[in-house]
Amino acid sequence: MHELIPFAKEMLSQKPNRKMVKLYMLGSVLAFLGVVIGLVETVCSPFTSEERLEEEEEKKAASTQEQMKQKRENLILENSKKPAMMQRSLVTRQHAS
Repeated sequence: MHELIPFAKEMLSQKPNRKMVKLYMLGSVLAFLGVVIGLVETVCSPFTSEERLEEEEEKKAASTQEQMKQKRENLILENSKKPAMMQRSLVTRQHAS
C-alpha cells in the first residue's frame, strides 16, 4: 500500500491516459481486495476447520455404529444357526447313550 501512493503520484506527474490510470487503479483495488479476503480467510480458518473436524467425527461415529449394528446382526444370525446344530448333536448323543 505504501508503494501504491508514490506510484500513483508518479503516474499522474507523467500525464498518462485516463484509461491507463483507470486500469492501474482497478488492478490496485483488486489486489487490495485479494489481500483483505486472504486475511479474512486466515482469521476464520480455525473456526471452519473445527467444524469440519466435528463433522468428520460425527461421520466416523455413525459409521462405527453401523459397523457395530452389522456385527450384531451377523452374530445373531450365527447364533440362530448354532443351536439347531447343537440340538441335533445332543439328540443323537441322547439316543446313542
